[in-house]
Amino acid sequence: MSIRQIVTQFIADIKLARWQELVSTIMQILSVWFARKNNVLVYPTGIIGVLLASYVYYFLSIPPLYADSILNIYYFLMSIYGWYFWAQKKDAVDAFPISWCTKKELGLGISFFLVFWVAIYFLLIKVTDSNTPVLDSLVSASAVTAMWWMAKRKIENWHAWIFSNIIAIPLNFYKGFMLFTLMYVLFLIMAYMGYVSWKKVIKKQINT
Repeated sequence: MSIRQIVTQFIADIKLARWQELVSTIMQILSVWFARKNNVLVYPTGIIGVLLASYVYYFLSIPPLYADSILNIYYFLMSIYGWYFWAQKKDAVDAFPISWCTKKELGLGISFFLVFWVAIYFLLIKVTDSNTPVLDSLVSASAVTAMWWMAKRKIENWHAWIFSNIIAIPLNFYKGFMLFTLMYVLFLIMAYMGYVSWKKVIKKQINT
């Protein structure tokens, strides 16, 4: 397939995008924007986006992206958890400020990724008709760690999101979800910007 054919197909698929995909895309972009700004609104906007994404991945994808659909339910649950922690204040200051992972938190995050990657992969190949088990399990496993670190306001969450987004771009393109493909390209850029922004916040915290 030539580049021109790819672009033509890309535009055609965007025109056929369902309203659930459109609204989910807008809400998730807003969520990542608020995350970069270290704003608690990351969670209410994200909740709307991930619930709609779960619907799209399960009911509109053929065959369904099982792991991504379940992953978005996990996002929903972790969003409630993270919303609670981000809303906590101590003397008008965030009770859980941005910080780097401790060795224990880093080890746990990497362990979560490896365990979930293997578990999700074998689940997909054994009990589903998924035709993208490797990519689907990689996106899901890395996002599990990213979401946990983000709820704890750990700067390493951006590393995990960058990796997850790199995998999610070709996966969504292959499945024909062009709005989601564009969304993950934007997420990749915003994740890097978020990493840079949070590093500046930590540096400011140290200096003060």
